[in-house]
Amino acid sequence: IYISIMHSFAEFDDAANLLAANPDATTISIEEPADIPKNKHGRGQPSGREEDDELLGTDDSDKTELLAGQKKSAPFWTFEYYQTFFDVDTYQVLDRIKGSVFPVPGKNFVRLYIRSNPDLYGPFWICATLVFAIAVSGNLSNFFMHLGKPTYHYVPEFRKVSIAATTIYAYAWLVPLALWGFLMWRNSKVMNIVSYSFLEIVCVYGYSLFIYIPTAILWIIPQKVVRWVLVVFSLCLSGSVLVMTFWPAVRDDNRRIALATVATIVLLHALLAVGCLAYFFDAPELDFPAPNIPVHNGTAVITKLQ
Repeated sequence: IYISIMHSFAEFDDAANLLAANPDATTISIEEPADIPKNKHGRGQPSGREEDDELLGTDDSDKTELLAGQKKSAPFWTFEYYQTFFDVDTYQVLDRIKGSVFPVPGKNFVRLYIRSNPDLYGPFWICATLVFAIAVSGNLSNFFMHLGKPTYHYVPEFRKVSIAATTIYAYAWLVPLALWGFLMWRNSKVMNIVSYSFLEIVCVYGYSLFIYIPTAILWIIPQKVVRWVLVVFSLCLSGSVLVMTFWPAVRDDNRRIALATVATIVLLHALLAVGCLAYFFDAPELDFPAPNIPVHNGTAVITKLQ
């Protein structure tokens, strides 16, 4: 040990003498290798793969998921765990609503708006607003459709609120649950499939229903042609959000399975709109029989029988 220490001091003295003789000299340490910059993606990576990463959100998704996991580390039975799902401001909600109403071709809704901070605040209130919009608009449409008919007696149908709530919330939770399970199953079969989290899928479905709120209000217009035009228009907007979100996740799967998955998503979305229009706004007139006229004396009964 003594010899090695003396050897180090000798090298230090030599370096000091060299610097004294030539102050402009530079010293190089061979024990510290120079840092070699590394390109993350590489120049030889094809542009098509970069576009896939952009659509699927695989570039920074690992960091985001780690941050999200740290953020939601509280136990699921505590209030803090569910409070994180509603940690969103007004500007984020409005921005996500705008993204669901005006979809950008070639852009993934999860990648642009949801993955940084998925929430349940927007989907919950959008579904609640849609429930009351369908129930109230359905009652008003029924009233205006039969207004002026002597055999019609208006009675508010409060049961439509519970029916609309059951339908909307079941669709907004059960369909994403089934889709999430399907993507997880296919992810175990095909390694290239990217599976979204259940919260992200619920968030996408919740925001995609916003376009049906103004559509349900406009369904008060007692014209079937106008109503069907509104159905097609709203279905194209909200359906395109779902297609552009979930198609990049299944397109690497079998071609038939991928097309069948997207077709099922669009079909269920269309059935929700058509079913709400048919049940809440196109009620048959035979549900409103003529009221019974009370009989005050026996003479009126004899006259009626004759």
